[in-house]
Amino acid sequence: MSLKNQNIIIFSQMQFDGRLESTNYTMAKHLAQDNYVYYIDRPYTWRDYFQFRNTPGFRARRPHFFSPKNCIIQTDNPNLKIIITPPVQSINVLPESKLYRLALKINELIVGSRIKKVIKNLNIGNYIYINSYNFSFPTLHKLLNPELTVYHCVDPIIEPYQTKHGLISEDILVKSVDVIISTSKELCNRKARLNKNSYFIPNAANISHSQKALNPELPEAEILNGIKKPVIGYFGAIERRIDYELVKKLIAANPDKSFVFIGPVDSYYLKDEDYKAPNVYIKGAVPYELMPSVLKGFDVAIIPFKKDEVSNNIFPLKLFEYLGSGRPVVSTDFNSDLKDFTFDTVSYCKNASEFTEALNISLQDTCELQQKRLAIAADNTWEHRIIEIKDLLEANLDKKYDRKIMPA
Repeated sequence: MSLKNQNIIIFSQMQFDGRLESTNYTMAKHLAQDNYVYYIDRPYTWRDYFQFRNTPGFRARRPHFFSPKNCIIQTDNPNLKIIITPPVQSINVLPESKLYRLALKINELIVGSRIKKVIKNLNIGNYIYINSYNFSFPTLHKLLNPELTVYHCVDPIIEPYQTKHGLISEDILVKSVDVIISTSKELCNRKARLNKNSYFIPNAANISHSQKALNPELPEAEILNGIKKPVIGYFGAIERRIDYELVKKLIAANPDKSFVFIGPVDSYYLKDEDYKAPNVYIKGAVPYELMPSVLKGFDVAIIPFKKDEVSNNIFPLKLFEYLGSGRPVVSTDFNSDLKDFTFDTVSYCKNASEFTEALNISLQDTCELQQKRLAIAADNTWEHRIIEIKDLLEANLDKKYDRKIMPA
């Protein structure tokens, strides 16, 4: 019996209006198809409040920061509501200490108070609480009274600003919730050491969106205008995961190909002066709505992630988005688990030489190979994953409260 007509509060690390589609918000939208979902947007800090006050994101939130009765942004789906909380103190600058943990408790009280007022104002009865990768608030659920507590772990904690307090906070969170859902096998194995009730449910893709790239009437994105074919493309955040040394070798070894990177750029990892070759184009972010027209302009889609001590924790959303668009896909072999889901439809490469060879082979694409990729993508949709998540939540509710499962 799959979960239905339940109240679900999702406290997320990702903002609802982020520049790229996120696993967190996508899950919320799908759960809201037949449940009542309240998506707690990542709280602004006071630093965010002043830093971003001239941005569209700030303007969308401004009327809702300080009024519990007016803190809701209604989405197009009547079952999905965005909850905006008051700003909280900027505490990450503090060293790990009793002072930091005290300041964190105060921040949790601020956010928890808003959530409890929403629960009261909307007369929300029993509900499931899902912390979707917001490990910065590890004990917030203890201020509430949910039927079931869940931690949704979508990535390893790597960045220095995360590890400073996040490693300790995440362990606290993992130990204290009822259920852990992780998006890679390695993450699941690590969390299971602290909480045996851990499950692996990988990322998926919005195939209905990426498949728009197959529409012969859809024009290629204007951002690709004037770029010489063939286009070797990457769509996503340009940050720590990318193997920049590998990319430099690929650019040098393939002067006949145009390498295009489209997504928000983390300047800590990529400087303007790093890539001056005539066959590389770093275009910045575009709205998620334009993804199909961007992917249509790619001759081959790539995932050039580095293989390191944490890469087996990564299960990228873009993998199935690429496959759903019908594009050939070439990737580094950063996560050995991916082959279990893509079989022989994706080339996984150990080095730049193998990567170049795979690019050349992929450029000789056929309709038969494209159909195989589309079939793999169809087996890895959010519709499939959400059924798994709902069944898991329902089973754990039954187990926790010894509920009798009635026939559907």
